[in-house]
Amino acid sequence: MAAVIIKASRLSLDDIHQMWLQLEYNLVRVVVFSAIFVFGSTVYVMTRKRFIYLVDYACYLPPQHLKADHRYFMEYAKEAADFDESTMEFLRKIMERSGLGDETGAPPSMHCFPPRTSMAAARQEAELVMFGALDTLFASTNVKPRDVGILVVNCSLFNPTPSLTAMIINKYKMRGNIKSFNLSGMGCSAGVIAIDLAKDMLQVHRNNYAVVFSTENMTQNWYSGIEKSMLISNCLFRLGGSAVLLSNKSIDRGRSKYKLIHVTNITTLGPLVLPISEQILFFVTLIAKKLFNAKIKPYVPNFKLAFEHFCIHAGGRGVIDELEKNMQLSPLLVEASRMTLHRFGNTSSSSIWYELAYMEAKGRMRKGDRIWQVAFGSGFKCNSAVWLALKKVKPSCGNPWEDCIHKYPVKLNL
Repeated sequence: MAAVIIKASRLSLDDIHQMWLQLEYNLVRVVVFSAIFVFGSTVYVMTRKRFIYLVDYACYLPPQHLKADHRYFMEYAKEAADFDESTMEFLRKIMERSGLGDETGAPPSMHCFPPRTSMAAARQEAELVMFGALDTLFASTNVKPRDVGILVVNCSLFNPTPSLTAMIINKYKMRGNIKSFNLSGMGCSAGVIAIDLAKDMLQVHRNNYAVVFSTENMTQNWYSGIEKSMLISNCLFRLGGSAVLLSNKSIDRGRSKYKLIHVTNITTLGPLVLPISEQILFFVTLIAKKLFNAKIKPYVPNFKLAFEHFCIHAGGRGVIDELEKNMQLSPLLVEASRMTLHRFGNTSSSSIWYELAYMEAKGRMRKGDRIWQVAFGSGFKCNSAVWLALKKVKPSCGNPWEDCIHKYPVKLNL
């Protein structure tokens, strides 16, 4: 601009007149060029990929009166299903090896004798978790509920009518044209799938906020049979939920914690994030296995070269153990997953957010760090999300670990 002004100041009246004559003779060219430029610029602005920012998130923290330690769990199991001594002994062994501590939470329905398993009790649990996390999220971000244009809720086993999104919309008096979605039946990986859906919606709807809420409902899903494999879920699942605020507004970049990089299936993630050297090793091993010797073990890429932090779904001690072993992760890299399982239990699709909150509370999240959230669900599904830290991330107000992070990590009997 300065160069143009300096150049224009040196032009005489005759120079200006000559420029006008040239412009007049080439008017058609100028008009056509201008039209093409405006059209091209408009198409670019309307179709370009928009960055998705994670402004903040909140995890539900069960109050002390909903605590369900090992002793209470065994008493509840005996009262709820009248299991025989053999089944009770099996549950006792599972609890001892589960990796869960004595601070996990259970819904109000499991603190009643006899247990309440009605629709009303299930709605009470849903409202308790959803509104608890959303109140914290809206307070910490100063975003008004009416400013949210997209709402996604995932809960696999409890899907009432009116829906969970309807409960949220009515509670917070959200706007009438909000785009709302309920995802069900996809297990513990649904939280990442919900993020993917919100991302796609934000690519279409400009200048918008999206809220993703992830939870599971325990009230009506206690198993009272004697199949041992089915009884394990009773021991692992606990009360929890997470609310995430996403934005495609460039103005929110400065106050956001993370930027979304990828939301993919794990099998397609490698070529997107791994160094070329790791991809070549994987490809060569795959070819050798197919052409020369089927007994050659497939090469497991070193994902530690692609990520600084791992949020592995806290589905159980066995899940964490296997990933730690197969991916050759250090104890530090799976610490957040183990401690989340110990403190909160398996909170289904929201567990990866409790893990991220753990890392923030520990002060480990630096600017430029890459985070891999990986979750497993029914089907079998394995979905992952990759985030980039936009700054040195501090724990938000209401972080679920803020009152106890000094106690962790705890020593586990593995």
